[in-house]
Amino acid sequence: MNKKALAILSAAHLVTDLNQGSLPALLPFFKETLNLSYTLSGLVMLFGNLTSSVIQPAFGYLSDRRPIGWFLPLAPLIACLGMALTGMIPNFYLLLIFVIVSGFGVASFHPEGFKTAHFFTGEKKATGMSIFSVGGNLGLALGPIWALALVTTFNLKGTAGMIVPGILISMILLFSISWLTTPVHSAFIQTKEVGKKPIPKKDLVSLILLVSVVIARSWTQFGLVTYIPFFYINYLKGDPIYAGKLVSTFMMAGVVGTLIGAPIADQWGHKKFLSVTMFLPVPLLILFYNTEGLIAFLAIGLAGMALISTFSVTVVMAQALLPQRLGVASGLMVGFAIGTGGIGVTLLGMIADHFGVPITLKLIFFLPLIGFGISLLIKYPPRRGEVVAEG
Repeated sequence: MNKKALAILSAAHLVTDLNQGSLPALLPFFKETLNLSYTLSGLVMLFGNLTSSVIQPAFGYLSDRRPIGWFLPLAPLIACLGMALTGMIPNFYLLLIFVIVSGFGVASFHPEGFKTAHFFTGEKKATGMSIFSVGGNLGLALGPIWALALVTTFNLKGTAGMIVPGILISMILLFSISWLTTPVHSAFIQTKEVGKKPIPKKDLVSLILLVSVVIARSWTQFGLVTYIPFFYINYLKGDPIYAGKLVSTFMMAGVVGTLIGAPIADQWGHKKFLSVTMFLPVPLLILFYNTEGLIAFLAIGLAGMALISTFSVTVVMAQALLPQRLGVASGLMVGFAIGTGGIGVTLLGMIADHFGVPITLKLIFFLPLIGFGISLLIKYPPRRGEVVAEG
């Protein structure tokens, strides 16, 4: 495992995902300044989600056709530039354009980043990938804090400060690009000489099942982050700060879970770890719903730790199933599957409109059981020629 390479890539991941995490926090400021309706505000989020997440497999496909190492320094810069300019524009259409620009930066980084990280993880694939993944988790968690600090200090034009980390990390990546991309180019040449093999049907089925598990995980994660505040603020008429602390506890515990869970997954086996951690959140979330105070925080924290701990594990599993299409595998896991969380929140909203927030929240608690059931059907590790080590 090359920790130096993984640390640099993880820092780039953090800077890139700061922008994705910042957008929801900045949206109320855009709404007020540009006099946007809730519909137009939602449209900004929709385009941000589509361009930063759902289209990642397309960039992964391009990456697999030919290594695009220059995406590594350029993508974080584009992501930061787009978001930096959002606070300095006079109308909705320019806002949408710069959000899309930032989204393309985010989307283009992830497949190439996960693909490059793959070659530096060593034998403990999940452990190594967790070092890279945790950068993104931290970026999403710190994005709102970073954005709010800038705009409350310098007003909305303070978003210009978001370009600073983009410039710094791009310079570091430029100086490191030659040795970071060497193993990627070597693997590409080797694959080109041998020729890409068709994906075995059983591996394709397992990949589809794995994507389904990640969608269930994503719907649960995004659903909780969205509907815990609705439940405590709108339904119970409680303290908004209390609801915010619960969501922060859930997300930050997920960051810790990513680092702690990966070595356990390498030891137990990736599939077994995935199944266990999809089942564990269910009783913990039920406990959270029926308690308050310290017990509620412990329950939601442990649920977040278990649920989000599989982030790097599912990427490694997808890359093992598609060893000659690492970019597409990464794009499917990180972009498409997670991006559909936004669709899940929309569907849950329809349920909340008809049956109420408490029923919706209880439904979210049982979504991981669907992922658990599907995970049991995945045939992993794949066996082709030689057995791919699982743990």
